[in-house]
Order: sequence, then C-alpha cells, then structure tokens
Amino acid sequence: MAYSSGKKALGICDRCGFTYKLSELRYEIEDDSRNGFRVCYDCFDVDHPQLRIGDIETSDNVSLYDPRIDSGEKESTEYFGFNPVNSTGMVMRNEVGQVTITTGETSSTSTDITGLEGTASVGTVTLTGIDDTAAVTGVAGTSALGSVSASGDTVYTVTVASYGGGNRYYIDSVVYPTLTLNEGSTYRFDQSDGTNSGHPLRFSTTSDGTHGGGSEYTTGVTTNGTPGSSGAYTQITVAVGAPTLYYYCTNHSGMGGTANTP
Repeated sequence: MAYSSGKKALGICDRCGFTYKLSELRYEIEDDSRNGFRVCYDCFDVDHPQLRIGDIETSDNVSLYDPRIDSGEKESTEYFGFNPVNSTGMVMRNEVGQVTITTGETSSTSTDITGLEGTASVGTVTLTGIDDTAAVTGVAGTSALGSVSASGDTVYTVTVASYGGGNRYYIDSVVYPTLTLNEGSTYRFDQSDGTNSGHPLRFSTTSDGTHGGGSEYTTGVTTNGTPGSSGAYTQITVAVGAPTLYYYCTNHSGMGGTANTP
C-alpha cells in the first residue's frame, strides 16, 4: 500500500500532546522493538540497556583449567604480597568458596583474619583454635558473601592456694567456682603456674572424684606436661549428653568443684 510523503503533515506527540511536524516524531524502541509510541525529540527515551539483561553476554571467565600453583608458604607470601595468617604454627586450607584456619599452638594465641576479599563471592570463612581473642575482619565479596565465624576454645588459668584450712583450686582467680561447660565446646585448664605442682586436675562424675568413691572421667579429656611446669594443661571437649562433672585433684581431696554440662 502506498502512503503520502507527508511533507506538510502534522502529528501529536504521544507523550506530551504538543503538535509537531509528523516527520519530526520518532518511534520509541523498548527492548529492541517499537513500543507503539511516536514522540517528539524532548520526550524520546533511548532503549535502556537494563531491559536487555540476558540478551548480552556479560560473563568473564577468570578461572584457570588445571592450574599449577605455588604451595610454598614463603614463596606464596612473596607472590601475593601479604601473609593471610598473622600467627606462627598455623595451617591454612584454601578451597573454592571456603577458607578454614586452624591453630596448632599448644597455648592460647591471638589470631586474626583480615582483608579477605572475593572478586565474585566469599563462601564460608571459619577460624577455630585455642584462642579466646580471635577476630575475623575485612571479609568481603563484591557479589555475594557466605558465612563468617570465629570460634575459640576457652582457656582457664588454674592456680592453687590455701582456703578454709586446706588447698583449693582457683580458676581464673576464683576459688573452686561452679563452671559451665557447654556440649561440643573445648576447655583448657592451664596448670603451668608453679602452685599446681603435685596437684593434677582431672574430671569425674562423682563429687571429689576418686576421693569420693568415684572414678576418673576420660571422655574427650587430654593432658599435657607436668602440673607446675610450662605448657602443662588438662583439656576437655565436652561430649554430647555428657553428665554433670566434677573437677578434682588426683592427689588431694576437697580441692575442686562442680562443672555443669547443660
């Protein structure tokens, strides 16, 4: 069908309603197609690129197939320009979307994870160890961020002093306190202080342990060194369903107290 050239024809802008030469009205494009509007220059909107998400390839593959990485700590630190772990005796396992750092220290340490960033996403970041001052800071993912957590085992300082006519355990300077040991958590009783000499701390399900007719409780319990010497401790990871426990001295009666396990 033939149409007139329309050189002198007038038209109404579909948006503002003003009159223009028909030839000056432009067809609006939306999502790469005409949307039915014919508008003046001032009312014209270009086809917005956000309407075409999915039509345009935007991915940028950055992963390497079958890479060969430098696994040496010193060399890796020099290559990346930073050391992701600021403490000695640490082991770092780095997997896709996951960073796990576990301390191998035999005493309490202070360990931080700082400046961990993913250009696309960060999955799970977990810090565990004998550390009640752990910190995870500066962890960011520009697209997505999973879970970030820091968990430290509780360290109690044990000393021995006379109280009420006999020696007693002092836990963090409190005389034979009633403790709360949560299931699944680990607690270290540091007996490196010299006053612990001759007073090994152990656990039992009976008050005053073997002195009260009971036996030593050993589930999840580990010991190290000789009480009164550097590095000596008794450590317990509380089992699920553990009974109420009592801490006591294997050599002397009446020194300990109760450890509830809710």
